[in-house]
Amino acid sequence: MKLFNKYLQEAFEAKSVLKVITGIDNINIHQVTKMAKAAELSNATYLDVSSNIKLIKFLKSFSSLPICVSSIDPVDIYNALSSGVDIIEIGNYDFLYNQGIYLSKKQIIELSKEIQCLANNIDICVTVPYYLSIYEQVSLAQDLKNLGINIIQTEGISKVHITDYPFNLIQSGSSFSNLHNSFIPSLFSAYIISQYVNVHIIASSGCKNIVGPISKFYGVSGIGIGSAVQEQDSILRMSKYIDETSKFLSGPSLVNSFTNTNNDLYQFFILNHKELLYT
Repeated sequence: MKLFNKYLQEAFEAKSVLKVITGIDNINIHQVTKMAKAAELSNATYLDVSSNIKLIKFLKSFSSLPICVSSIDPVDIYNALSSGVDIIEIGNYDFLYNQGIYLSKKQIIELSKEIQCLANNIDICVTVPYYLSIYEQVSLAQDLKNLGINIIQTEGISKVHITDYPFNLIQSGSSFSNLHNSFIPSLFSAYIISQYVNVHIIASSGCKNIVGPISKFYGVSGIGIGSAVQEQDSILRMSKYIDETSKFLSGPSLVNSFTNTNNDLYQFFILNHKELLYT
C-alpha cells in the first residue's frame, strides 16, 4: 500500500493520520487561515480544503502541510492539481444528497478511473458512501484497491437522513451519548472494511477527540476533524485541540476503558446491519 507522498506514507503506516478539514465549501480566507495556522503549529498531518484555486495557492504560500481537496467534479480536480495540491479526495457527496442524488457503486468506480487519468503520481482517496449496504461498502473498497487506490474514507450519516436512524440508543448516562451521532456508523464501516480489505482508512464525519483512543481499535489509519476545531475561538485553542486529538490518536487504544462505549456502538451497528448476522 505504498503512497506517492513519503510524508503521508509514514503517517498512514503509523496509523496516526490527523486530517484537519477547513470546510469543503468554506472559502472564508480569515477562518480557513486560522485553522491552517493552527494545524501548522500542531501535529496535524494534512489539510482538507475547498477546491478553490485562489484559496489553494494562498495556503501553499505559507503552509508546509500537504493539501487535499475533495470534489466529484473532474474539472475542479484538474484545476486543483494545476494549483499544486498533494492529495485528491473523491467525496463531498453532501452536495448531491441535498439534491436527492446518490451515486451507485459503478458510478463511483467510473469516476475514480476518470480521476486517476488526471492525477498521475498523486495520491487519491475515495469516500465510501454511508448509504451503501455493508456488503457493497466492502466490495467497493476492494474494487478501489484493485484499481490502485490505497486510501478510502468512511462517512457518517448525512444530515438529510440522520433522523431515519434509531438513535433511541442515546440516553442520558450512556457513554454512547458522548460521541457524535454521525461518526458512529463511519467508525463501524471502517472496522468491517478493515477486516476484509487491506487498505488505509480514514474515518470522518463529526469526529471529536474523545474517539482518538479507540479509533485504531476499529482499523482506521487516521481520523478527520473539522467542526470541533472550528468551534474553538482562537488559533491557540484550535492548535491545542488538534494537539490533544493527536496525542489521543497516537496513544494506546485504551479499549478496556471504553467497554461501555464499545457495547453501545455494537448495538447500534447490529440494528443497522442485521444482515451480518446471517452470513
